[in-house]
Amino acid sequence: MRRVRVLLGLLLGAVALSGCSLIPTATSPQAIKKVPFCLLCKTIPGTHNVRVRFISQPVFIVDVTGHLSSSSRIVPAPPVLESVLRQLIIGPTKIESFAGYTSALPKNLVLLSASFRSGIAYIDLASTLSHLPRSQEILAVGQLVLTAKDVGITLGIQLKGIEITVAGATQRLPLPNGHESTFVTPQDFQGLSNT
Repeated sequence: MRRVRVLLGLLLGAVALSGCSLIPTATSPQAIKKVPFCLLCKTIPGTHNVRVRFISQPVFIVDVTGHLSSSSRIVPAPPVLESVLRQLIIGPTKIESFAGYTSALPKNLVLLSASFRSGIAYIDLASTLSHLPRSQEILAVGQLVLTAKDVGITLGIQLKGIEITVAGATQRLPLPNGHESTFVTPQDFQGLSNT
C-alpha cells in the first residue's frame, strides 16, 4: 500500500510540474532583433564575403521507355563531378518516380571519389555494378558516363570517357553492343539516350 501512495504522489508531482515552464510565454509573436551566428547573412560566416551559388545540372535517369533521359538537379556552382554523381545516385525525385522514371544505379551504391584528369572521369565506387542484371548494369554505366559528359561540358572539359574502379581495381564495364571495356565513352551509350 505504501508503494502505491509513493507512486501516486510521484505521478501527481510529475503532472503538476509538467504544466510549469522555465521560459515565459508572450501573448503575441516577438521580432528577433539580432539573429545569432549570422544565419541571415548573404555570405558564409567566417569567410571574406564568400557566397554559395547554385546551378541546375543535368543528370541522366531511366525513363518509362527504358532509355536514358536528362533531368535537372540543383548543385553548388561550379559543379564538381563527385557532388553531381551523388545527386544522381539519390535517384529520381518523387514527381519523377510518379511519372515512371527510375534509376539503374542501386540505392545503396557508395561513391568514394570522382574527378576529371586529362579529359577522363575517374569514378571510384565501394562495390561493383556486376551484381546487377546485364541490362540494368548497361543502363547504370550509361547514367554515369552521360552525366559525367554533361558535367564536363559545364566545366569546359571535353570528356574522352570514364574509368570505374572498385578498391583500386579497374572494372570491366558492359557496352550496349555486347562487348566489355575498362574505358567507356559517351559515344558508346549515345544510342541509349532519349535526346
